[in-house]
Amino acid sequence: MEMLRRSSVFAAEVMEVFDRSPTDKELVSQAKVLCRDYIHSRLHRAGIGWSKPDHGSGGTLAEVSSVLLWLGDELEYLRPNVYRNVARQLNITIASESIVSDAFLAVAAEIFSTGVTWGKIVSLYAVAGALAVDCVRHGHPAMVHTIVDCMGEFVRKSLVSWLKRRGGWADITKCVVNTDPSFRSHWLVAAACACGHYLKAVVFYLLREK
Repeated sequence: MEMLRRSSVFAAEVMEVFDRSPTDKELVSQAKVLCRDYIHSRLHRAGIGWSKPDHGSGGTLAEVSSVLLWLGDELEYLRPNVYRNVARQLNITIASESIVSDAFLAVAAEIFSTGVTWGKIVSLYAVAGALAVDCVRHGHPAMVHTIVDCMGEFVRKSLVSWLKRRGGWADITKCVVNTDPSFRSHWLVAAACACGHYLKAVVFYLLREK
């Protein structure tokens, strides 16, 4: 009887794992893994070496990471100037951890000030990747971890509820179901244009704060 009881408890625990929604902590942790993947991809593309953490994405999260990178590629192709030299656009000193953190969180707040969409989330990851490239190129690789932590913090404070309503990060894979280029370009262009606007707004915000 004891063995049957234990088997029932184990089965219930397994079903709970598959049935339950992701927790806040899991969503934040996944956001940081995705950010590391994205940054590693952008540094690799820029020809910059950076040691990728051992605990990368796997399983469903690996698929999410691939989709996020693919959408980021499309976004950066549509508006390359928006996602290059982000530090210079923001007029910030990347040697300061607090300045990099404040700038990234200010950009994030501006991007999502009018609501949350997957396009805006992709745009934020593109900003994180570009900012990380700037930091490593200028001799501050430790700032990569600062950017990843900032991504996790912003997701925890501002995006967890939205992600939970959609069942987690895997919902982004639905963005590539429609293969019509005009459809894909429409929302990506909107995200890219919006990010360009927010970067300018944050520059004025940061100048005002000085």
